[in-house]
Amino acid sequence: MILRTENVVKQYANHLALDNVSIEVPRASIYGLLGPNGAGKTTLIRIINQITAPDSGKVYFDGLELQEKDVYSIGYLPEERGLYKKMKVGEQAMYFARLKGMSKHDAEKNLQKWFQKFEIQAWWNKKVEELSKGMAQKVQFIITILHKPKLLIFDEPFSGFDPINVNLLKSEILNLKQQGITIIFSTHNMASVEEICDYITLINKSKNILSGQIDEIRHNYGDNIFEINYRGETDILQENIGDNYQILGCSDQKFFRTVKIKAIVKEPANTLISRIIKDTEIVNFNEIIPSMNDIFIKLVEEDK
Repeated sequence: MILRTENVVKQYANHLALDNVSIEVPRASIYGLLGPNGAGKTTLIRIINQITAPDSGKVYFDGLELQEKDVYSIGYLPEERGLYKKMKVGEQAMYFARLKGMSKHDAEKNLQKWFQKFEIQAWWNKKVEELSKGMAQKVQFIITILHKPKLLIFDEPFSGFDPINVNLLKSEILNLKQQGITIIFSTHNMASVEEICDYITLINKSKNILSGQIDEIRHNYGDNIFEINYRGETDILQENIGDNYQILGCSDQKFFRTVKIKAIVKEPANTLISRIIKDTEIVNFNEIIPSMNDIFIKLVEEDK
């Protein structure tokens, strides 16, 4: 594990921001940190970045208890961007790179490469206040990843981007993972979570209410419902599936029929296939897996 928190507690006046929160972030993974507004995600991120300290509990980074020097091994892109508007873009990028311990030569060389890759090299001598929101976000993304930290934390990194630039950033994030960098990804966009995250933690009301590998979570929260495209008679289908299954609905398509079947008693999908294949031709068989958005809403509503 690159990062581990143990029973982290943080209290602000009359508000308990984190209540014994423990997470484990595997190396070279993309880890989704999810939760409704005010759940405690930002507080946890601030503790990992040593912007604030926990009241109790431990944070371990790269096998050891978190230390001040670890700030050089972590890159943080906050949701609220923080560029100095009156400074020139290149000057500011160099300034932040040097703060992260890079030499002037390495900083300039790598910045030029990234500016060219993001097609913003013409803005090197422009002031930040002249940039569009999307341009400014590209600059801050580059500044965040430039020193190749072991851990990157992105808080709503796609906010304000058009679809083309969202795809550009997703591609770069996946490339960073391939290079062995671990990424914590905080967002409300569940489609992005499903697309790029390997693991997630869902925080609600200051507590960790769900953690795990994303595909396992989605399968575990399935309702054992299957959608099948087939050719044959519905009556025969009902006779063959037996009492362990319930037909929820059936409709006629142009070349086949579509049926939804719920397994009342959980059985392997192959059991259902073996029962319906006797007198029908299966065109397509698909288990309906809930989306992360469905699971998010379900758990947060149940936790009220």
